[in-house]
Amino acid sequence: MATLERFNHSALRRTVITFRDTMRAHAPGINRLNVYPVPDGDTGTNMARTLDAVVAELEAAPEGLDTTCDAISHGSLMGARGNSGVILSQILRGLASTLKNAKDATDGSGAKVAEALKNASSAAYQAVLKPIEGTILTVVRESADAAHEAAQQGESLSGVLRAARAAGKLALDRTPEMLPVLKDAGVVDAGGAGFLLLLDSALHVVDGEPLPEPDESAGPSLEALEAVSLRHSEGSVDVSELRYEVMYFLDLADEHIQSFKEGWGEIGDSIVVVGGDGIWNCHVHTNDIGAAVEVALDLGGRPRKIRVTDLFEEVADEHAHRESELGVHHPRAGAGLPPVTTAVVAVSSGDGLSELMGQLGVQGVVTGGQTLNPSTAELLAAVEAVNAQQVVVLPNNKNIIPVAEQLSSLTTKTVAVVPTTSMVEALAALVVYDPESGAAANASEMGDARRSVATGEVTRAVRTS
Repeated sequence: MATLERFNHSALRRTVITFRDTMRAHAPGINRLNVYPVPDGDTGTNMARTLDAVVAELEAAPEGLDTTCDAISHGSLMGARGNSGVILSQILRGLASTLKNAKDATDGSGAKVAEALKNASSAAYQAVLKPIEGTILTVVRESADAAHEAAQQGESLSGVLRAARAAGKLALDRTPEMLPVLKDAGVVDAGGAGFLLLLDSALHVVDGEPLPEPDESAGPSLEALEAVSLRHSEGSVDVSELRYEVMYFLDLADEHIQSFKEGWGEIGDSIVVVGGDGIWNCHVHTNDIGAAVEVALDLGGRPRKIRVTDLFEEVADEHAHRESELGVHHPRAGAGLPPVTTAVVAVSSGDGLSELMGQLGVQGVVTGGQTLNPSTAELLAAVEAVNAQQVVVLPNNKNIIPVAEQLSSLTTKTVAVVPTTSMVEALAALVVYDPESGAAANASEMGDARRSVATGEVTRAVRTS
C-alpha cells in the first residue's frame, strides 16, 4: 500500500469507518479498563456506539470534503453516548472543523492534520467543566503537541501521525501515575486507550500500518477491584457517590452555555457539554435528576430526549459480571460479606428488587411476596447467614409479618421486625438504615421512614366479580 501524502476526504472517511470497526473489536477490552470516573464497564461500548452514529451519517452524505466533515460533526454530536462518547464527539468535531476549513495547497498535509489535532484537544478541554489529567484529555493533548512539533520539523503526514501515536502511548502509560484509582486497579485510562485507536486507524489508512489486536486479558484482578472499591468508599473519588447519569439534547442560545455548565457544576460532576449554534449534547453525573433539568429551564433552554441511567445499578452489574469472569460467586444471603453491627434481611418479589436492595445494604434476601410467602425456616436461615449479631427483618407483606415476628425466639441473635407491607415501604426504610447502629435504633428510624410513605397497587383479578 502506497503512503498517502495528503489526508483528503476519502482518507478521512476510511479512517473514521476503520476507527469504528476497530473500536467495536476492542470494546470489550476497553470496557474492562473502565474504572474512572465510574467503574461501570461501558467506555468501549459508548465510544463504539458514538462512532456507529458517525458512520451512519457518513454513509448518507455525498462525497466531498465539506459534506464529509459536516457528517462527522453532526453524527458525533447527535450520537454521542456516555461521558467517553461525548468527549470523543468533541474531538471528532474539532478535527472535522479544522480539516473542513483547509482550502489551499496544504489541504490534508501533515501540518494541517497536526493543527486539527491541536484544535481537537482544545475542543475536548473546553467541553469539560473540570478537566482531569490522567484521562483521555491528557492523551489527546500530548499526542497533539507531538504532532505539532513533528510538523514544525517538516515531517510528512505519516511522520506526524507516528509522532502523535508514540507520544499518546507514552501519555497513556503514565495515566496511572496521575489518577490513583487507575493505579489501584492496575489499568490505564479506558478513554485514552480508545482515542489511540483513532491514530492507529489513521496510520493504517495513510501508511498501511497493521491494526492492533484486541486485548483478550481478563482485566483487573479481584484484589485490584476490591482496592478500587475501597478507594471509592473512602470518598477519594467524589464522583463515585453520584448515582445518576443524566444526558439530554438542549436547545439553548450559545451565550448562556457557560452559565448552564456552572449551574450543573453546583449539582454534579463529570460534566461534558458539546455542540454549538443553539444545540448541545449534555452529560452530567448527579444525585438530583430534577435539578439537572431545571438548570436548563431556568436559562430559557429546552431539554429533549432526556436519558437517565442509574450508575449504582450499572456498577453493581459490572462488578457481578467481572466477579463471574474471575470465578467468584457471592451467596444471596450475607455469608462472606463484611461484618456489620446490624444487618438487614428482606423479602423480595423479584431479581430487580433483590439487586436494588443489595445496593442499599441488605445482606440477606429471601424470595417471597403476595402469593409466595416464605416459611419461618427460610427467614431463619437468612438471619443466621448474615454477618451480624443484630438483624432487622423487612417482611414487605402483611401476611409475612407474623412469620417474621417468630424469629426472635428461634435464634440467639437480636432480631427486630419493621412491619413493612410493600416493597416501596422497604426501600423508604432502607434509605435511613445505618449498619453501624443497633437493631433497636435502626428499627425505630426505619419504622418512621416506612410510615412516611403511602402506597397503592394495581393487580390482575383472579376471577370476574
